[in-house]
Amino acid sequence: MAESTNHCQSIDPATGFCSQTRTFHSLRPKVPLPPPYQPLSLPQYTLSLLRSSTATTGGGDTTSNDVALILSPPSLHVPLIYFALMSLGIVISPANPLSSDSEIAHQVQLSKSIIAFATSTTSTKLLSLKHGTILLDSSEFISLLSEPNVDPDVINRVQGPDPPHPVSFFTVPLFYVFGFFMLARAFSMGETTIFTERFEFEGMLSAMEKYKVTYMPVSPPLVLALTKSDLTNKYDISSLLMLGSGGAPLGKEVAERFREKFPTVELCSKTGGGVARVIGPEETARYGTVGRLSKNTEAKIVDPLTGEALPPGQRGELWLRGPTVMNGYIGDEKATAETMDSEGWLKTRDICDFDPQGFLYIVDRLKELIKYKAYQVPPAEFEHLLHSHPEISDAVVPDEEARQIPMAYIVAPYKKIRLVAFIDSIPKSPVGKILRRELVNHSLSAGLSKL
Repeated sequence: MAESTNHCQSIDPATGFCSQTRTFHSLRPKVPLPPPYQPLSLPQYTLSLLRSSTATTGGGDTTSNDVALILSPPSLHVPLIYFALMSLGIVISPANPLSSDSEIAHQVQLSKSIIAFATSTTSTKLLSLKHGTILLDSSEFISLLSEPNVDPDVINRVQGPDPPHPVSFFTVPLFYVFGFFMLARAFSMGETTIFTERFEFEGMLSAMEKYKVTYMPVSPPLVLALTKSDLTNKYDISSLLMLGSGGAPLGKEVAERFREKFPTVELCSKTGGGVARVIGPEETARYGTVGRLSKNTEAKIVDPLTGEALPPGQRGELWLRGPTVMNGYIGDEKATAETMDSEGWLKTRDICDFDPQGFLYIVDRLKELIKYKAYQVPPAEFEHLLHSHPEISDAVVPDEEARQIPMAYIVAPYKKIRLVAFIDSIPKSPVGKILRRELVNHSLSAGLSKL
């Protein structure tokens, strides 16, 4: 996946940029990967990382890539199902339990799922599948989980007696790539994991105190909430050692204020697909970056208008190539052709740049840029500025197609820019991404405060 490295004689050791191919290369040590014809089982690999004498079995060749749909709220059953199915060579197709019946039916059709794992509530959204639906909250399924005789001290022996036992609290959905990757991480490190079916901010703080949570994968809005909320003073969350922020850009001002409030907590940003990350305190101290390219990964910064690959310090669309990049969209050749080129480059639609030290910064989404008086304005830059104000608890600047001028929705007692709409909360997806499109109709129909 990194063939151009062999043809480049001038890779900058500081940035990883090759001036000949106009490609950025990872500065991390390469990892030898198995050949494509050799199946790689995620459960087998993650279990191999656990330094334990526990015997494990690898899989990957017992089925013919049959697909199972998983439609469940977060619970301990979900990771068990994920790893059990994958160890048998079954492809999993996680779905959002809040999706509509038609959306789920479309996913089943595209993925060709032949069996589903759901709950009594979510199963009502499913039509009949070839091998039916297994209910994760049924007495029959729950009884299966209680049969194995598992040594409860195995995980503790893996980690050793000296460091505090790692405990992760999951605030991100397990059906998104960020949550899935973080789940694999927790599994490989033998961490205790805490799940909640319905997220609630103060309930999270209470769980952090009760279970001595050491790590949380989070979205930037939760970092902002932790920074600005006075509720954090009611609970002892001193066990927290690290937050892994992903899913959207994390503003420099928010990161700085978080570290002022929680100086002992390491705040690191990462991309959802694991293509970039920060490693160690020195890299973590760089505000706003998602880190350097991960091992075996290549990138380009491409001018959206000219298609020209750009050098460090210039913004453009991020293109990626590497072992974690998808092959395409199932059942949608048109979308695949629009997203992947013939050389395996994935067009992310993210506006990014690399700094002189090879750190990647995500500025905004390409489709969300506001065209104002011939300038392209990233909404995220306005949002980061608004978030820096102590009297604003949350804010969003949507991509207003109908208006095409910068406008802000603010959650606060007051404060304003050009146009302001005061609302109770910002609409967001389960992973924490702002649903900007939902605000467009609101701005056209609701009353606005004009300055």
